[in-house]
Amino acid sequence: MANVFNRLFGNKDESTSEDKDDPTPEWAVETIEAAQRSRSTSLNLVLFSGEDRLEEIPNAVFEMEWLKSLNLSGNQLTVIPSEIGQLQNLTELRLYKNQLTAVPPEIAKLQNLTTLNLSSNRLAAVPAEIGQLQNLTRLDLSSNHLKAVPSEIAKLQNLTTLDLGFNKLKAVPSEIAKLQRLTTLWLSYNQLTAVSAWLFNLPKLEKLYLHDNPIQTPPQEVLELKKLSGNRIVNLNKVRAYFDQLAEEGVDTLYEAKLIIIGEAGAGKTTLVKKLQDPTYTINPTEPSTEGIDVAEWTFPLPQTSDFLEKSDVSTDNNFRVNVWDFGGQEIYHATHKFFLTRRSLYALVADAREQKTDFYYWLNVVELLSDNSPALIISNEKQNRAWPFNENQLRGEFNSLKDVFPVNLADENNRRLYKIIDAIKYHIVQLPHVGQTLPKTWVRVREVLEEDPRNTMPLPEYLDLCQRHGFRRHDDKLQLSDYLHDLGVCLHYQDDPLLNKTLILKPEWGTAAVYAVLESDQVKANQGRFSRANLDTIWHEEKYAPWRDELLQLMVRFQLCYQLPGNGDYIAPQLLSENKPNYPWDENDNLQLRFRYPTFMPKGILTSFIVATHRLIANQDWVWKTGVILENADARAEIIEHYQRREITIRVQGRQKRDLLTKIGYEFEKIHSDFPERLQIKQLIPCNCSQCKGSGRPYFFDFGRLKKRLAAGKTTAECDDSYETVDVWRLIDDVGARQQALDKGMYVGGDYIHIEGGISNSQGLAIGRDADGSAT
Repeated sequence: MANVFNRLFGNKDESTSEDKDDPTPEWAVETIEAAQRSRSTSLNLVLFSGEDRLEEIPNAVFEMEWLKSLNLSGNQLTVIPSEIGQLQNLTELRLYKNQLTAVPPEIAKLQNLTTLNLSSNRLAAVPAEIGQLQNLTRLDLSSNHLKAVPSEIAKLQNLTTLDLGFNKLKAVPSEIAKLQRLTTLWLSYNQLTAVSAWLFNLPKLEKLYLHDNPIQTPPQEVLELKKLSGNRIVNLNKVRAYFDQLAEEGVDTLYEAKLIIIGEAGAGKTTLVKKLQDPTYTINPTEPSTEGIDVAEWTFPLPQTSDFLEKSDVSTDNNFRVNVWDFGGQEIYHATHKFFLTRRSLYALVADAREQKTDFYYWLNVVELLSDNSPALIISNEKQNRAWPFNENQLRGEFNSLKDVFPVNLADENNRRLYKIIDAIKYHIVQLPHVGQTLPKTWVRVREVLEEDPRNTMPLPEYLDLCQRHGFRRHDDKLQLSDYLHDLGVCLHYQDDPLLNKTLILKPEWGTAAVYAVLESDQVKANQGRFSRANLDTIWHEEKYAPWRDELLQLMVRFQLCYQLPGNGDYIAPQLLSENKPNYPWDENDNLQLRFRYPTFMPKGILTSFIVATHRLIANQDWVWKTGVILENADARAEIIEHYQRREITIRVQGRQKRDLLTKIGYEFEKIHSDFPERLQIKQLIPCNCSQCKGSGRPYFFDFGRLKKRLAAGKTTAECDDSYETVDVWRLIDDVGARQQALDKGMYVGGDYIHIEGGISNSQGLAIGRDADGSAT
């Protein structure tokens, strides 16, 4: 046996030039020797960090023909030698997180293989021989550079789990249709624009992941892509029902889109709307600023350009319909942007060149964050012909969504520059990806009836009957349409709300106008956001609101605009709270701290949403102000303060049960953050607990994301940058009650999605992959 070791690794007692060139690190030699001595059927050569990672597979490994499981993840392998075919007893092979650019055809010799993990490499292709692995049940090819998969993959008839996420696929490989035993399929983070009906009809399919693809067919609202940030699994039954309706009722084509006009109050947004509808419109200087949202319709003939005709089957008598949403620019409305700024829209940011107060960075960040990079135009309204030489080139460099900038004086009777804006809007809006989308004819017919209805609301039974009369057969199909129209903003139907689910709000602007009327009420403002049912009777006294006061109040709650005080039944709108911080006692000793930092952009309304969510814990029900709140729970008290200019929320907690309260606070912020797209950058900062920092009012803070990355790499300690003491990572995490967050199977680190086998473990031998058995579930 000694001769074998000498041949494979070199004689460690003899210093030869060949020994010095041996690339096998000592830790790997020792691991292999131990496995050979015990004839272990499992060999783990896993190392996710450090300089001693394997650059090639040691020859000794190929001598261990009895192996059933081989894990070489987290190294720096660039090649799999053809000798891999010698390990014909292997049932599991994991090569996650290496630098492989090819897989040898000898992989086909591993006929007993059931699990193969090649994720997080540099593969641009996989060999056709992979189709010979007839016993394969789990195949992970995620996080590579694949643009296609070999047709031979269709031969893997025992495959149950296939992960093709994080690649460059532009179409769903048709070969997947033959994988009749497939139960789990990952296609997320690719470049898919369409998904065919056959995919959803795979007989055994239970879990399908499609998030983070630019899919337009079927509609994103049918796939519920916006709702996949938490539970990422597509609702297969809903999508199947949609395709069934297409097959049963035929199709119609959608030629419409939403134009959303944003900007500060008084910039000229409403004037722009009027000018789009009628370029000869004369400005009315006494016209009031928009309160809330105004919705208008603008139509124009469909363009007959070659690029549009290639995209759509257009007849010359069709018109393109634009739903123009004019947003009030007052800051009090900013917190509700996340409910109304939608994807698949064109945005026009109107800036007042005379006042020069437009915060371009705020508005363009909002558009990029909430609209999934929908295109945006800047329209600089040169009132009194005053130009604004802002740094257009810098804005273009920082915001990919910004398509063009137009100076104009909307009061000018010469509309030459106005017509350039109109032409640009027409061009960009017809290029939106969803334009020309097909829908079931039944959907289009019902939608037309709803939009022609002059009422503001419709009872749910009447809506269901309307659907029945226009060809709908299944109850769930009717609700799917209302859900689709809700996501588009055509109407509002909160199906999960016991009160609001009984009514469709046919005119969303009617609902928002009522809601904002409360926030604009002089009496409510004077009461610093406090109002009663009697106040609402006065505010909503008009006949169009009076019968719907309960529903409108619930709508305010859904928009996180108010909460009810316990006991007396009054309500508080936290946006209108006092700016002044109240006086309250605070023990500075032995506080637990936590911070949330938003490095590039902090959306408005995060703290107000938190206050609404936790209002039952507000101390004395009056230790709350516009930028902060004091919470009490059992024997603990917490101070939460928003520092908007620093893009930061600071939290400190005192009391015997401070950890429990901090855990609850962290959970609520996690829920609020989950309402935003993943591109929102959030750093959760955890205080150091070294001897110098513990109990200090100014400890060093660790980035929680980086701590999780250390754990994923098997590093369980970190160094304080202030004291240079070494601290235990798990104790840092436990101090703020965040262990469950750290144990989540998936996390984003530095823009990369890392899936951790069985969660992070604080034991030795941690390995990263899709899960304990190599699947993507």
